[in-house]
Amino acid sequence: MMPLIIITLVLLWQFVLVGYTFSLAGNAADEAVRAGTAADPGGRQAACQEAGLEKLPDAWAGEVTCSTGGGYVTADVTLKVPVLFPGAIGFPFEVEGHAGAVEEETD
Repeated sequence: MMPLIIITLVLLWQFVLVGYTFSLAGNAADEAVRAGTAADPGGRQAACQEAGLEKLPDAWAGEVTCSTGGGYVTADVTLKVPVLFPGAIGFPFEVEGHAGAVEEETD
């Protein structure tokens, strides 16, 4: 009975990590697009990437890409899901977060 309980706990913990990764990806995309809309067009990409990666814990390596078009700024965040221990190895699939907002006018 004990091995079954341990396997169940390990699986539950892994599901928690997957859910937390989805939460982190969405939050990082929101932060990135918020910073991107407030930045001037010349420094938008750098500000967007920096803000997106700033809030991520070190164990979740990620990639942030930002784009602008038609008065709209979008941010896409891609994170790897860790296997059991954050910072160790990751699953071969990635979690994506996406956010968008209207550009702020700068005068």
